[in-house]
Amino acid sequence: MRSILILLTSTLLFSCNQSGERDSTNRAAYDIITEKSYVTRNIKPGNPDDSVFQRKQQMENYLQRHGFTKHIAAKDSLLFHRTNAQEVLIDLPAPQDAWGANTIIVFDPAKNPLFINLHKDTTQVEHYIK
Repeated sequence: MRSILILLTSTLLFSCNQSGERDSTNRAAYDIITEKSYVTRNIKPGNPDDSVFQRKQQMENYLQRHGFTKHIAAKDSLLFHRTNAQEVLIDLPAPQDAWGANTIIVFDPAKNPLFINLHKDTTQVEHYIK
């Protein structure tokens, strides 16, 4: 009976201690985002006539009109810190093409991050904002 009690007590203590996992994350390796913003990669400005560049500019203008600030990713590893203390880790792969290089991630601290598909219109962001 005593061994069962010790086992249950130790199980309870280990299951309640969730902070150890978060504390073991090396925060220095991540670009930490906490505010309402959209994240883009630091790339050279492209040809203004390029369709990918135009789509990205249109989406950035739309996001800025809705109160999102621009955040240029300093690292390829991102850590989004939500208002409910949850953290979302995203490791961006190396861009394979122009679409990957112009990736936009929208973040509202009350929600999970959203990858924007530049092939689509602003409807995807409208649903996220609501």
